Amino acid sequence: MSAGIHPSQWVSAQGQYAGSASRFAAYLIDLLASTVIYWVALQFVSFVVQIVTGSPVSFHRNNVVVVIVYVAWQFLYFGFQWAADGSTWGMALLGVQVVRADGMRLDHWRGWVRSLTFPLGFLTLGLGFLGILVQREHRALYDVIAGTAVVYAWDARAARFRYLARRAEPVVDEAAATTLAKPVDFAVTADGPSPAGQPDSEVGSDALAQSAPHPEPAAAGEAPPTTEG
Repeated sequence: MSAGIHPSQWVSAQGQYAGSASRFAAYLIDLLASTVIYWVALQFVSFVVQIVTGSPVSFHRNNVVVVIVYVAWQFLYFGFQWAADGSTWGMALLGVQVVRADGMRLDHWRGWVRSLTFPLGFLTLGLGFLGILVQREHRALYDVIAGTAVVYAWDARAARFRYLARRAEPVVDEAAATTLAKPVDFAVTADGPSPAGQPDSEVGSDALAQSAPHPEPAAAGEAPPTTEG
């Protein structure tokens, strides 16, 4: 790709920009998954502490420490997956992926920056998400800061497969196809079937010569025999 192409055109070449519905559904899936994992981890820690100390321990959501650890866990959950391959579990399920604004593979540090700036969408009373609805690239405030965009990854792969399939289709020459479709007459000889009446076929010429009548040689001084109808 040339350097004169606008970054938005780079992303369009790899896949269409993901809409608000797909991104919101992916976020709900990830939020549910991360919350379940965090709750299971709390129950496991409580079980271990009870075995070691002998006294039951319960964690409440009103506990400040529990809330702080939960927020930190959300940063880790999204940041690690975005830095790894640009998609979370929910995004992979719906076929969307985070890439750089120029359409290239997401850098590791951009994934962490996107995770740290993600709360700006909520801290600005939802105005940080407004770009997803009004911009052509559907980039939120944290996307602009991190230099990222969200595209449909499955669309790019499907387009690539269709392109390779078209390149692999065999091309048949029209003249060759006409020649192959033309019927050929065969004559049965002692050596097997062979093209009959073909001027370029030696086997066909010999078969015609053998099948024709052969007159007896005339004696000296006699007229050659004639064939009466």
